[in-house]
Amino acid sequence: MTVDAIKDAITGLPDEDKEALATWLSLQTMDEWDRQMARDFAPGGRGVHVIEKVKADIRAGKFRPMIPPSRSE
Repeated sequence: MTVDAIKDAITGLPDEDKEALATWLSLQTMDEWDRQMARDFAPGGRGVHVIEKVKADIRAGKFRPMIPPSRSE
């Protein structure tokens, strides 16, 4: 099946089914994003240098603690 055939099939779906499909596709994308982040920040991953830089900055005192926004009650 081609992408164009899938697009044509989706076009013919009822709105409720399109919404269900969109939700499913979104979850697939998020799962892949999570797997990519895990790979990138695992030992030897391409993002490890970022973690090391942040840790070094914290040790050197080059950071500000995050302050939650005040809540107006």
